[in-house]
Amino acid sequence: MSPRTQAELASLSETIARHGLSARKSLGQHFLLDPNLCAKIARAAGPLDDFTVLEVGPGPGGLTRALLAAGAKHVVAIERDRRCIAALEELSQAWPERLEVIEGDALKVDAGAHIEGPLKIVANLPYNIGTALLLGWLKAPERFQSLTLMFQKEVAARLTAAPGTESYGRLSVITQWRCETQRLFDISAQAFTPPPKVTSAIVQLKPRTQPLFAAEPAALERVTAAAFGQRRKMMRAAMKRLVADPESFLGANGVDPRARAETLDIGHFCALARALTQSETAARQ
Repeated sequence: MSPRTQAELASLSETIARHGLSARKSLGQHFLLDPNLCAKIARAAGPLDDFTVLEVGPGPGGLTRALLAAGAKHVVAIERDRRCIAALEELSQAWPERLEVIEGDALKVDAGAHIEGPLKIVANLPYNIGTALLLGWLKAPERFQSLTLMFQKEVAARLTAAPGTESYGRLSVITQWRCETQRLFDISAQAFTPPPKVTSAIVQLKPRTQPLFAAEPAALERVTAAAFGQRRKMMRAAMKRLVADPESFLGANGVDPRARAETLDIGHFCALARALTQSETAARQ
């Protein structure tokens, strides 16, 4: 019979064995079983008592347990792997009315339909969809109080990178334009079952009240895609995809045509995005 109280819950290892939850590579699964690490991630998200917490990819529920134990008012967990649902339902019994499990693909589920009130996202994201999920959330970051997320170390570096560094790129610009970003701590591959081939890192994003600079999101995405599409190119070559006279366009907006994308800050990219929007609007009139 399934356990019905927190005291009766089996350990994560026992839960995995009982439900046959071997990690599946096709789902990007690497289970974090260390309760101390799970608790550390939950603490990193700050006070949870007044918040609904969205978790993606809970698997057997290690982080889910930590979030509930840390006092999360309500946890909404989206899990694609049907095998994990029964294990997560045991947590629903142990923390009555505080956990809602949604079976589905997080890229397709409208989590907003299940969530009311202040919201935080805390998740050990599947490596294969982590960036795509984040970019989707960044389209409306004002919905969230904070996002405390696990990524591959290399992705975490890109999210927090400064101009002029090797990791600085399109993801850096798009993320930092909308959020304050901080890399909190790394997690060794050996903490997972099975161990991935990379180190992971916890990153926290706190949405800004307003974007760092004015710009249309679609225009900024186009400008950064062109600029970083071929990093070794000078901006005058990269911007040929978007404007007829890149030299004049760049110069008029304070950018050296010979500069490379990684040397420009977010303000430069937003200025180019605004100018692109203006020129295309004028062309249509």
